[in-house]
Amino acid sequence: MSRVYPFDDAATARAVIGDDGTLTEWNEGARRLLGHPADAVLGRPAAGLLAGGGTPAPPPGSRWQGTVRLRHRDGRILPVWLLAHHRPPQDGHPGDWLVVTPLTGAEPPAVQDPLAEAGLVQSPCAIAVYDERLRLRRMNEAMAAVVGLPEERLRGLRLAEIDGRAQSDELEQGLLRVLTSGLPLDVRTFLRTDGDGRAHTWLARMAPVRDDAGRVRGVCMAAHDVTDSQRARQRLQLVNEASVRIGSTLDVTRTAQELADVCVPALADFVTIDLLDPQEYGGEPPARVVAPVRLRRAAHRSVLDGVPEAVIGPGQTEEYPDFSPQADAMTAGSTIATSMATGDMDQWLTWHGVRGERVREFGIHSSMSVPIQARGLTLGVAVLTRHRRPDSFTADDVLLAEEITARAAVCIDNARRYSRERETALALQRSLLPRSLPRTAALEASSRYLPAARAGVGGDWFDVIPLSGMRVAMVVGDVVGHGIQASATMGRLRTAVRTLADIDLAPDELLTHLDDLVLRLSDESGGEGSPGEVGATCLYAVYDPVSRRCTMARAGHPAPVLVRPGRRPRLLDLPAGPPLGLGGLPFESAEVELPEGTVLALYTDGLVLSRERDGDASRELLYRALAQHEDSLDTTCDRVLHALLPSGGAADDVALLVARTQGLPASRVATWEVPADPSLVAPIRKQVVEQLDAWSLSEASFTTELVVSELVTNAIRYGAHPIRLRLIHDAATLICEVSDTSHTAPHLRRAKIFDEGGRGLLLVAQLTQRWGSRHTPEGKTIWAELPVYEEDEPGGGQDRCGEAG
Repeated sequence: MSRVYPFDDAATARAVIGDDGTLTEWNEGARRLLGHPADAVLGRPAAGLLAGGGTPAPPPGSRWQGTVRLRHRDGRILPVWLLAHHRPPQDGHPGDWLVVTPLTGAEPPAVQDPLAEAGLVQSPCAIAVYDERLRLRRMNEAMAAVVGLPEERLRGLRLAEIDGRAQSDELEQGLLRVLTSGLPLDVRTFLRTDGDGRAHTWLARMAPVRDDAGRVRGVCMAAHDVTDSQRARQRLQLVNEASVRIGSTLDVTRTAQELADVCVPALADFVTIDLLDPQEYGGEPPARVVAPVRLRRAAHRSVLDGVPEAVIGPGQTEEYPDFSPQADAMTAGSTIATSMATGDMDQWLTWHGVRGERVREFGIHSSMSVPIQARGLTLGVAVLTRHRRPDSFTADDVLLAEEITARAAVCIDNARRYSRERETALALQRSLLPRSLPRTAALEASSRYLPAARAGVGGDWFDVIPLSGMRVAMVVGDVVGHGIQASATMGRLRTAVRTLADIDLAPDELLTHLDDLVLRLSDESGGEGSPGEVGATCLYAVYDPVSRRCTMARAGHPAPVLVRPGRRPRLLDLPAGPPLGLGGLPFESAEVELPEGTVLALYTDGLVLSRERDGDASRELLYRALAQHEDSLDTTCDRVLHALLPSGGAADDVALLVARTQGLPASRVATWEVPADPSLVAPIRKQVVEQLDAWSLSEASFTTELVVSELVTNAIRYGAHPIRLRLIHDAATLICEVSDTSHTAPHLRRAKIFDEGGRGLLLVAQLTQRWGSRHTPEGKTIWAELPVYEEDEPGGGQDRCGEAG
């Protein structure tokens, strides 16, 4: 790349010799020195200019200097000092040698020369002074030590000719800017000096040199070695980067990978992160690590694609003996730095042959094992190795690795403890939620529960509860908050709902009792926080397959979505009700008819609340997903979650319950009005037996007659008219219900030997699977469930009923 300078370029004799020995450039200064014009020498061997003849071998290294006897055009032999820089191939151009020698500057500076006065020869700072043609006029001993050549050899050369590397071109442009503008300039560069083989970071401070009249007569450049401060700045930057990049999630594996990513390539060429498996120590890392140590690979990273240096992959385990660097670092609790040159790893690599082969294959020469420690416990070890970088780990590298690892250890420990608490909470949540939904004749149902992606498990729950009379209750609730406390509160509320459902409370009454419970729980939590911190929402629905009507009420919970056969999904218009825990506010029930095949979707607000879209857009997605309810309900649940939740997981926990209603045919229900006369109970029993014969349940006639007789007789004797008897027949159950208008509930008691009564309900309890009573708006209903059997079953139902009695 050519540059325009405000001076005569012929003050330096310069030539370029290709790696094949051919002259490719020849400037005017070279012609002035040896007399040969360019067209006479270009393209010819440079050895032809040597006085001794022959073809000398290329000098070793990237720079050479010395005195050479050259032949002038007129035949004279001239001893000339030459400085040669080798330039490697670049951008498609072959390698060559830049050869220069100054033609001016050999004369000593004038006494009153301001350039000479600026030399500062005794200064410990490396200083060089360049004239108006940007040719070296003076430099002190410190600069000569940096360059590796004395001043008298370089005087008269340009900076780019003294060094010959790309960085010197950048510095020379800075000199030109100072020369033309008269303003000082700082330039930072990174290069290897010839006085020292190591790479250094230099700060070149350039300032104009003026004469007494204020005219710019040259440029003074002071070079400061800022390698240490640059490295300190890089280390600080790496530590800051580690604090930002490590611990972005509460995932142990992700955090370990972030530690490895930060260290490569800034600190090492290959890094492995191996952690103890707490499950082997009862859930917590041991207080003291003892070799041999079994570690699980959590993450690794390399400057090479595919991490070919690794012996094991993430997730795999390996045992490390007491002579391995990993075990030594963990048992000692301090960093172990090893080197192939000193033989520190010979025993370990000999014992582990595959690892030794990898070390030799990739030229790994240095290793550093840093224990990962937090809260006084050792969690694992980070191993940093170098093979591409030639320098070994220094004491500063050890301190830097320990600081970064210490920061990562806190994040790994937090992630580990969070994962353990999350797993505990999930286990608690799974134990509190139903493992499977009961099969009922009233409906088929499917459910899903997903904990929050970041916040962890919460208090969302769902349930399907079989009730008397073939009815079934559906419930979905949400406790405010997340974590084990919310899960425990959810478990208490779910248990309370099942208990209240078992006594057949109406939905609005059940929510009222549940509201009182939440208030009590809030009062109990007053020791840990202010009263009222426990809150929840709930939706409770009861579906009757005989009447095909559903009664429901909600307490601050999202309304369900209803999909009738052949109709579009819609949000059910249901009174909202206050959230649980406010106290004193009423709840309102609503009743809706649900034709057979109706789909009802109950869910918590985590399903529809999203930062990416509003509630209306979420509900529209829910409608679309439910519109294809002809599929199985499991498929419908999956489709709903896929449509509404992001791939990374929900922001809040989600509970979803989807049910499809089933109706009970009228042919499976028989109803009789019971007269008030006890003598007419016998005709009722006869009609019951006839109905059982019609249902092919004659083997259950004996037991059913006894149960009907006792319940009807009790209703006539202790109840209020009108009295109604109803039989409901399912595939596996026969239900007997007797209703009257009295609100007095029956009591099971044990009669004494000579008592004339008190044995009826005890007999019913022994002959049936379940029995109970429920209050109705008109009074009460006493019910009993009897098992039914196939008529060809060996032994017959009569014998089993007899055994039960």
